[in-house]
Amino acid sequence: MKHPGLLGQRLIEDGKITSDQLEIALTEQRKTGKKLGEVLFRLGFLTEEAVSEAIGESVGFDSMSLSGIVPDAKAIGFISESFARNYLIMPVSLRENVLKVAMASPDDILLLDKLKRHIQKPDVQILPTLGVEKEILNTIDNYYGYELSIDGILRELETGQIDINRISEAREYSQPMVRLVDSILTDAVKKNASDVHFEPEENYIRIRYRIDGVLQQVRLLHKSFWSGLVVRLKVMSRLDLTEQRLPQDGRMDLIVHGRRIDFRVSSLPTTHGENFVLRILDREKGIVPLDKLGLDKDSYEELRLMLARPTGIMLVTGPTGSGKTTTLYSILNELNQEGVNIMTLEDPVEYPMSRIRQTPVNEEIGMGFAAGIRALLRQDPDIILVGEIRDSDTAEMALRAAMTGHQVFATLHTNSAIGAIPRLIDIGVSPSILSGNIIGIIAQRLARKLCKKCKKPYEAEAFERQIMNIPNDESVTLYKAEGCPSCNNIGYQGRLAVLETLRFNSEMDEMLLAGESQHVILDTALKHGFSTMAQSALRWVRQGETSIEEVSRVVNLTELL
Repeated sequence: MKHPGLLGQRLIEDGKITSDQLEIALTEQRKTGKKLGEVLFRLGFLTEEAVSEAIGESVGFDSMSLSGIVPDAKAIGFISESFARNYLIMPVSLRENVLKVAMASPDDILLLDKLKRHIQKPDVQILPTLGVEKEILNTIDNYYGYELSIDGILRELETGQIDINRISEAREYSQPMVRLVDSILTDAVKKNASDVHFEPEENYIRIRYRIDGVLQQVRLLHKSFWSGLVVRLKVMSRLDLTEQRLPQDGRMDLIVHGRRIDFRVSSLPTTHGENFVLRILDREKGIVPLDKLGLDKDSYEELRLMLARPTGIMLVTGPTGSGKTTTLYSILNELNQEGVNIMTLEDPVEYPMSRIRQTPVNEEIGMGFAAGIRALLRQDPDIILVGEIRDSDTAEMALRAAMTGHQVFATLHTNSAIGAIPRLIDIGVSPSILSGNIIGIIAQRLARKLCKKCKKPYEAEAFERQIMNIPNDESVTLYKAEGCPSCNNIGYQGRLAVLETLRFNSEMDEMLLAGESQHVILDTALKHGFSTMAQSALRWVRQGETSIEEVSRVVNLTELL
């Protein structure tokens, strides 16, 4: 492996970091003893992809830290403990027949041949990554010799006693309850869940995942496990173990498939015990390029035109869980350049982003959205993100920022794009202030995509033809959910964005100033090519990406009748 100084010098020569950033990273490296690439990533100087690429160029392989990692039980099943110890190999994950392993010597061709013979699976491809010898041995100690499947751990728990004191230790893998919580959370991440619910009932515990916006029950456990689960969840999220009467909020993280996953934890006292909901914050999925958001062509082009306007306010509306935060983070990621100062006010900060100043709202100490915007305006910002407009003070401050030469993004709870106008007027914003300062309004919903492997074609029925305005003599094939092992027999896999993008022009500004109703403004927008959310949803249906049943769950299609 090349000397860290040589790696740092190469990064400077490639223009990926500055000499000042390298000095900071080297100072931090001396303090922590961590690898230079990991330090550069944690400081926010390089993305994880850039770090992997740089180290790969230096040593010929990607590298990874095994600290806090939760390996895949199936991956561990491929390599025996004795083989792993003798050759310093730790299996990490198994995805699409690619077995990722951390090795002290990933460039040892003879060892890789031995590993292939040991696995005896010709269809499995081995992906070697560089790992630190000490971390590999520690991870082998932690995970080999213990049951890691959820069913196996439950059987282990049923035959033994739960030691509450040992559960409270940070990394006590001999305790099955510790492994059970890790396995449930890892399973939820693998299944692309956005939330995990631990719900106590009178005689049992229900565990549900929210996948593609819909809750699915995955486990029922005996009530005897509950005290151990509560202790483990509270320890991991650093909540008060003694407090059982008040709601609590916390955070924790795990490394799954080699990437860090954050969890936002909320506990709430109920009649049968404390209810826990964990929001899964996966940065890899939470911050995606704008062109990878899954927008239809028209919505994407309208959004690009809105972003080209240098000053004003852009509103994103929709209910909780409709993807507003993902859209806004993707927009900020697009605008995040060296020459602009981006500042955010969030409640809470979900995904840390390099170079962007992110401030959490704290109403208890008087740091609300309105006060926060006042403080941000003194920080020389170019772009401001306001997590949510809740009252007239916040709305007024956000619009004042837009009027004084800033690009402002904010969320608002309304059912449609045009509905944001009466909502703002209702909370006390004057139409004269709105006129000329609104860049555009995006209303958003998320609809589930049909599973590509099992979606079933059929001829459109009479009522569907009526909704979609299809002539009786035209043959149209639509698709509906069927269900197969690939989609867990649900019929849907993944989600797509259903948007209506209302871009304001001078004519609409004048109508707003004249006090015209939202219906008149909407009619004008329709004449300029505006598509409603229902029309956007039906475009996805015509393309075979989703079903009529699914879009009617999230969008009101009756307006088309």
